[in-house]
Amino acid sequence: MPAARSKVAEEARNPVRQMLRLALEGRVTAARKHKSWPFEDQAPGFLSYLRDERGLRENTIYKYVHRLNGLADHLKRLGVTSLTELSAPLLASFVVDTAPKLARTGKRDLCGIVRVFLRFCHRQGVIGRDLSAAVEMPQIYRLSDVPRSITWDEVRRMLETVDRRTVLGRRDYAILLLLVTYGLRAHEVAKLTLDDVDWKRERLQIPERKAGHWTAYPLANVVAEALIEYLRSGRPQTQDRHVFFRVLAPLSPITNGAVSATVAAYLRKAGVQVRRPGAHTLRHTCVQKLIEAEFPLKTIGDYVGHRSPQSTEIYSKVAIAALREVAMGNGEEL
Repeated sequence: MPAARSKVAEEARNPVRQMLRLALEGRVTAARKHKSWPFEDQAPGFLSYLRDERGLRENTIYKYVHRLNGLADHLKRLGVTSLTELSAPLLASFVVDTAPKLARTGKRDLCGIVRVFLRFCHRQGVIGRDLSAAVEMPQIYRLSDVPRSITWDEVRRMLETVDRRTVLGRRDYAILLLLVTYGLRAHEVAKLTLDDVDWKRERLQIPERKAGHWTAYPLANVVAEALIEYLRSGRPQTQDRHVFFRVLAPLSPITNGAVSATVAAYLRKAGVQVRRPGAHTLRHTCVQKLIEAEFPLKTIGDYVGHRSPQSTEIYSKVAIAALREVAMGNGEEL
């Protein structure tokens, strides 16, 4: 009984804490527990190496921490307490144990993360030899996957399910248009600020893209109208410069995950069946639409912020109905 009471008290404590913070500070920041770095004592400086030398962003660094936490747990289960005990069989057993739970690209990312960590450990003298070659990268053939795009008619059906009479609907409609018109990533929409919309020059700029550059787009009429509708009758009054916010308390900018979840919800509502629905569904759709309109792959890659032309080539093998409407035309409706 004491343990049960303690659990109930702990469950009630967080909502009370959030209410007090809302009353005192005017907002609540979600208190999420981030996993600690498991090899801090044995491989100090690795996270700084990722941040400073490799130039990785915090979201990517968190993926490293998450995957290497899995390695730490695996070693602990096997009774291995020191990185000096690492061997090719131990690393192989970790990959074999973890890989079945991941998609092909997930397996590749896992192996890449472990290899980077092993090379760092060898460079710093933590381990005697470079074991990175012992972690074999899975073979993933370029152009082997069909992008999960949808047709333009399905885009229309999805947009028609949005109730733009509500605050939520006005926000979501603007988000959906941004994703499908410009092929943006979820985090690019989530990070969008009021300063990124240049109303005078009718431009939309997306800074800090994956390829390390920023992109400026003409502000399509249909997107501008949706943004204005949300900013006037939807966006909360706040000093925060982010464009999109949660509709329910606590007041905070929308997250990457919420952007993708929004897309998935409207696709389901419209009865559109697609593998792994999310923000990338509309990104793929934007790229495919431009390919069907016969834009060069290099131009399309620059448009959506691809790091390599190979990222765009995968779309060229998909033959779907010609979708030659371009949403950023002269006032054309999406």
